[in-house]
Amino acid sequence: MDTSQAIAGLAAIAQESRLAVFRLLVQAGPDGLIASKISDQLGMPPSSLSFHLKELSRADMVSVKQDGRFMIYTANFDTMNNLIAYLTENCCGGHPCTSDSACSSGTCG
Repeated sequence: MDTSQAIAGLAAIAQESRLAVFRLLVQAGPDGLIASKISDQLGMPPSSLSFHLKELSRADMVSVKQDGRFMIYTANFDTMNNLIAYLTENCCGGHPCTSDSACSSGTCG
């Protein structure tokens, strides 16, 4: 992942509604959800949801596939994992970062 892709992904989820949509799709797993279920679960009007899904899709944070007359949205787990890897690359001076590592207490090295 390059810097511009990381910025696009972070910008896409740096908004309350889009972050909620993305987290819901992560929880739904690879089966994803249709837009009406996302709208119902988040209490979001369809027109707002459409805008947010478009922004997430533009940043490649979500994927959409058609199944009959339904559009199924899924979190793009490859992009998510690449973003996490980008953010944690070279973390803790090259030592694995775990919850019990020195890095987690702010004393890397």
